[in-house]
Amino acid sequence: MNEQPTGKTYVGSDELYADVQRCMRLVAEMNTGYHTEAEVRDYLRQITGSEIDDTVRVFPPFNINYGKKTTFGKGSFVNFGCTFLGLGGITVEEGVFIAPHVVVATEFHPEDPEKRHSLLTKPVVIKRNAWIGANATILAGVTIGENAIVAAGAVVGKDVPANTVVGGVPAKVIREIRKESNHK
Repeated sequence: MNEQPTGKTYVGSDELYADVQRCMRLVAEMNTGYHTEAEVRDYLRQITGSEIDDTVRVFPPFNINYGKKTTFGKGSFVNFGCTFLGLGGITVEEGVFIAPHVVVATEFHPEDPEKRHSLLTKPVVIKRNAWIGANATILAGVTIGENAIVAAGAVVGKDVPANTVVGGVPAKVIREIRKESNHK
């Protein structure tokens, strides 16, 4: 396949367009009617073209336009109504929780009106045990650090340090993660 390098202007090919259409067909099938968790994982295997561990859970409806650059780590969970724009690549590492209606967008357009019809891509990486709150938006090029929490409704345009809580529009560090004591 004629892969488009990330961070560059997107130039489509017939093969890429066919892959997007194939992905959209599979997503429509997955989101129609009831499917067991195992059936959803089978759809995800077809969408991503990669192995999906039996501990991965995704609750439909789930929307993704291109899955070949998306990976899900063991024990990751994606709740209802999430949208992944995946041409730039999305990595969901082990133990990640993604709440309802989260958008992960690896694609964007130039600010310059004369170039705006171009499509640019940058990967998104969500590190181990991160938790993305409901209705958050993760923008292209962002890495969410290990164990980080993104508050509900946040718009994340910059990397999130490990072991922090971020929130707001635009998202900013609120504090470090609190470790609870095992003693009562």
